[in-house]
Amino acid sequence: MNVYSILRFFLPLRNPVGFTLADVLEFGLALFCLAGMLWRGKLAVGLRWLAERPAACMSVLVVLPVLLRLALLRHNPVPVPQVSDDFSFLLLGDTLAHFRLANPAHPMHRFFESIFVLQEPSYSSIYPLGQGIVLALGQLLAGEPWAGVAASVGLFCSACFWMLRGWVRPTVALSGALMAVMLFGPLNQWMNNYWGGAVSGIAGCLVFGALPRLWRESRAREAAILGVGLGLQVLSRPFEAMLLAICIVPAAYWVPSGRRRRVAGVALLSLVPAVALTLAHNKAVTGEWATLPYMLSRYQYGVPAAFTFQAMPEPHRALTPEQELDYRTQKAVHNGLPDSPAGYFARLATRFKFLRFFVFAPMYLVLPFCFPALRRPKSVWLAGCLGVFALGTNFYPYFYPHYVAAVACLVLLATMVGLDRLASMRIRGFLVGADAARILVLLCGAQFLFWYGLRIFGSDDIFIASGPYESWNYVNFGDAEGRVAVARTLAASPSPNLVFVRYSPRHLLREWLQNGADIDHSRTVWALDLGPEEDRALIAYYPGRNVWLLEPDSIPPRLTSLAKP
Repeated sequence: MNVYSILRFFLPLRNPVGFTLADVLEFGLALFCLAGMLWRGKLAVGLRWLAERPAACMSVLVVLPVLLRLALLRHNPVPVPQVSDDFSFLLLGDTLAHFRLANPAHPMHRFFESIFVLQEPSYSSIYPLGQGIVLALGQLLAGEPWAGVAASVGLFCSACFWMLRGWVRPTVALSGALMAVMLFGPLNQWMNNYWGGAVSGIAGCLVFGALPRLWRESRAREAAILGVGLGLQVLSRPFEAMLLAICIVPAAYWVPSGRRRRVAGVALLSLVPAVALTLAHNKAVTGEWATLPYMLSRYQYGVPAAFTFQAMPEPHRALTPEQELDYRTQKAVHNGLPDSPAGYFARLATRFKFLRFFVFAPMYLVLPFCFPALRRPKSVWLAGCLGVFALGTNFYPYFYPHYVAAVACLVLLATMVGLDRLASMRIRGFLVGADAARILVLLCGAQFLFWYGLRIFGSDDIFIASGPYESWNYVNFGDAEGRVAVARTLAASPSPNLVFVRYSPRHLLREWLQNGADIDHSRTVWALDLGPEEDRALIAYYPGRNVWLLEPDSIPPRLTSLAKP
């Protein structure tokens, strides 16, 4: 059945109840809200029972988003890596799974040049260790790097509950954590690619959950959690770790004065392993303790782009056509020269739209209810933390939501505080806000269930037709680029493969070189096509392999078996 046939069914005279598509959606939403209002008593009792048992609640929240995503595997299988970031992070995870921080430079590295991967002085990803660690754990424990991605999202949702419990009532914290499952769970890009976001989100939960507990009790355990959280942010996003540290400093004011030194000592001690691991990684990859792989890539290849208050760097090595295209693209976004104040604030205004990534649309209505809380110093501090991240990450010419993942829990906290204040609103003595708050929550739940239901029960035709109307959801389906078909052909080959990738002049930054940490012992080696004479040298280097030519820009991608010389 094609999309046209499905839509024709919703003509009033062609279906049993005479509903149009709008009627079906409206009826379904009304039915869901009615059921929610009728069952609110039993639902509240169940939530209260679970919220008052933290260990059980956190265990459920770890598993729930993972199970929801696994249920989609029939239509939406394990994500297929597609862009340079995916392959670079997978290389990092594979490197760590081989129990090393970097790989030796390959003698034929000119064939393996790709975006966001260093070839010299070591063959390594340019990214910090955090996301690579979860990919390596997935690879080692489950045989699938994506398993680490899914588990990290589950841990993030669970950590949201622990963080919120430090600020609000247990039932409100559980409601916020369930909101996190719907926002960041099975339909979110943090679950469905290899870049991640959840690791940094967990770091923020640990920091912002430990601080209110430290203000009340100042125990060593919470101080250690604070240090571990900051360390996890160092491992995942070093620049944002500095922003997070800026947020922590004024919070020390509310720690009892007699315990500040002890808290600081324990937190710093807990931070040491992450800093030591980062320094060791720097040394292994770049040869310098203080030079991040990211920084060396910027020097060698000119990318990633510099901060907007800096001039765009110039490459210090020859670039492949694909690397040159990426450099020119990032240079155009950067504008080449240091930013002006007007440009800075104009760019900041364009990033307001990313709030929708962290908040369901109905919850925009509850955010103004947080404003009265700004009369309290701690609320001002929380708002300031959001401001620090917004202003700090605005120095990037690009922006993705995972840049500010560490404060995702604060946006969630603001949402739940606003919702709680709405629920307690009274007019002339009557509690009128409770039903309004329930309706808003039900609308969020209905939106999630609608899109999740389409994913679990729909077809490719439905996904294609409905995809443009989704808000920030990202779930892979199909094989639009032909990657799965190419992988199946290579897997069916009886011998190891050597695949030369020949990009066309119109190629647009879709990576196909997908080598792991140990290139020489990989079943399939992916290499750039450098011309017949150069290619013969690599074929001689890999005797006994089936040789293929892949032209990924053909539609579909053309994979041709080449005769051995």
